[in-house]
Amino acid sequence: MLQKLVIKNYAIIDHLVIEPDAHLNTVTGETGAGKSIILGALSLILGERADTSVLINKDEKSVIEGYFDVSNNEVFKTALANAELDYDTQCIIRREIAINGKSRAFINDTPVTLSVLNTLTSLLVDLHQQFDHMALEDDNFQMEALDAIGGSTQAADSYRKLYYKHKKINQQLTEHREKRAQWQKESDYKQYLLDELLQASFKEDELEHAEQQLKQMSHAEHIISVLQAGRMMLEEGEQPIVNELKRISQQLQSITELVPEVKPLQERLASAHAELKDIAAELEAEEGKVALDPSKMDELQQRLDLGYKLLKKHAAKTTAELLEWQHKLTEELKATMDVNEAIERLAKEEGIIFKELIAEAEQLSAMRKKVIPSFAQKINELLILVGMPNARFDIRTEPIQPSAHGTDRVQFLLDANKSGQFQLLQKAASGGEMSRIMLCIKSLTAKALHMPTLIFDEVDTGISGEAARQVAILLRELSQYHQVICITHQPQVAAKGSRHFYVYKEADKNERLSTRIKVLQQDERVLAIARMIGGEQPSDAAISNAKELVA
Repeated sequence: MLQKLVIKNYAIIDHLVIEPDAHLNTVTGETGAGKSIILGALSLILGERADTSVLINKDEKSVIEGYFDVSNNEVFKTALANAELDYDTQCIIRREIAINGKSRAFINDTPVTLSVLNTLTSLLVDLHQQFDHMALEDDNFQMEALDAIGGSTQAADSYRKLYYKHKKINQQLTEHREKRAQWQKESDYKQYLLDELLQASFKEDELEHAEQQLKQMSHAEHIISVLQAGRMMLEEGEQPIVNELKRISQQLQSITELVPEVKPLQERLASAHAELKDIAAELEAEEGKVALDPSKMDELQQRLDLGYKLLKKHAAKTTAELLEWQHKLTEELKATMDVNEAIERLAKEEGIIFKELIAEAEQLSAMRKKVIPSFAQKINELLILVGMPNARFDIRTEPIQPSAHGTDRVQFLLDANKSGQFQLLQKAASGGEMSRIMLCIKSLTAKALHMPTLIFDEVDTGISGEAARQVAILLRELSQYHQVICITHQPQVAAKGSRHFYVYKEADKNERLSTRIKVLQQDERVLAIARMIGGEQPSDAAISNAKELVA
């Protein structure tokens, strides 16, 4: 609900504050007083393009602010979350036009693009101006209106949930099938690569160990000679180091009582003797490990050749990387089998849900078709009342593939002059007729449909008398469920308002005219309506008539 509209420095408005109530707000005033200018300012916070020519004071920016109560608007709350904007029970929409012509838009003080602004404010304000056919060009609105009248809104919601569930499964099926098709192109080659690695059957670090072994075998003679020479010097030479150390240790042992300080040195020599003896034994053991086996060398060379080939093919550097490739190929080929199982499972699930979807669609379609004759009849009855006695309204459906709103395309048609030729409503109706038809439709759906603030710009153009009274009644009934703002020149409509705004021009101290607006009290309201009936100087009869209308 619109709580307050503030307009600063826009066209001939220097500063204006409008605070409508929750029901029917009527706006009257002389032609040229600025009613359309107020709507123009409002359209800016609904996402319309800005023009610097609207700046009355070229030294100040123009600011239009709308304060909305959105505490019960769950759809708007969800839309804010989707746009990553903060939610509060009061939403402030602001539009600024700078003196350089640049325009900025804000929602709760967060800058937004005009596209985002337009999307979000469409959930807050529904502005019906002349030649505004957008709602009737929207198949969703026509479907929702039909469901609201026929009591099939709940069935439509149930169908829609099932539709999106089916759509999600279909998307998953498509993704899995595309994945499988891609994998199938590569699976034969991947299987060949995997078989090659499995056949090679490399063990962990095998290539690194084989390379080391082959190097040892290639230098076996040199290795053995070095090991033997070292062991000989320690144990088997003319003066083996081990024996010499033992002899020196024994000699030092004999003088330790005489020279106690020698004792530690003797112990260190004994320790060195034992260590060198162990080294000699280990040298002999290592010598025994070095083998000159030509067949073993050939075997190792063959494994290395195979390994180097596979390393190059897979751009790998180590045995570990080859084994990682082997594991990856195994998992990818296993995934191909898994995706086949997933496709089979999803296809089965999709078939079951599709049957349920078609069953619900048929039920929904039957409910809609059942209510069409009575809906069309009610609209035709209302059209007579609102001054369109020669118009005929009709609704036709045609089958379509399942969509988010069912398996029907709903079209609202109009024969404006009993010609027998029905056309799409948005093509057959004039701007004023369109507004009245929208009023008729929304008055019938008011209880069932959640709608934003409804603004009608001269919905009563071209009618008077009883037709204007009926328009007023419809507006009043509609306002019991939704906030309505109506700009009108008809006294019958103006009198039905729960709050009556009067727009007028007033000169300031510089003799510059500016648009003003005020809420009329009871006596002021009677006089304003009397003037709408009888002119600037209304007669007693006009005043009496005005009192009767207001009462």
